Amino acid sequence: MNLDTDHQLPASETLDMSSPEAKRAAYELLSSQCAALFEHERDGLANHSQFAALIFNALPDLNWAGFYLAHGEELVLGPFQGKVACVRIPFDRGVCGAAARTRAVQIVKDVHAFPGHIACDSASRSELVVPILVNGQLLGVFDLDSPIEGRFDPIDAQGISRLLETLVERSNPIGAHQEGGQFGGR
Repeated sequence: MNLDTDHQLPASETLDMSSPEAKRAAYELLSSQCAALFEHERDGLANHSQFAALIFNALPDLNWAGFYLAHGEELVLGPFQGKVACVRIPFDRGVCGAAARTRAVQIVKDVHAFPGHIACDSASRSELVVPILVNGQLLGVFDLDSPIEGRFDPIDAQGISRLLETLVERSNPIGAHQEGGQFGGR
């Protein structure tokens, strides 16, 4: 699918996140891109894969961006961009597990100081994990890792949360799991 040229990133460039104002503007641009990207496509797997690729390539200083899907009391790897990742994460371990367990955004400035951190990539220094909830049900989490300590802040959390809302609203579920959970769609 071709995006309208008003909503495209310049080739081989990431968004400017050098100030709070620039970061907010970058997330506004990403919001337009997401809306255009999902305008004529509802396939959940395709849209979640596209979302991970868009975020990974648009945001600076990332070494991983992707989904973990809720499956019982653990998270299972979903569409992502980056190095090979941990496949299963129990709710009682790591930053992703904490986001799933508490249903709250996790902004971790230094992952090495986070109790129970799971080091899937030793280059990661900071992490942002946003839980994805629909009607109170945990569908999964979206995880961003960076090799830069302190890379993420509340502006990132708010921006990613808004983008995920667009994704969920415009996508069919990517699959039912044994426990009956679904990811995406309303």
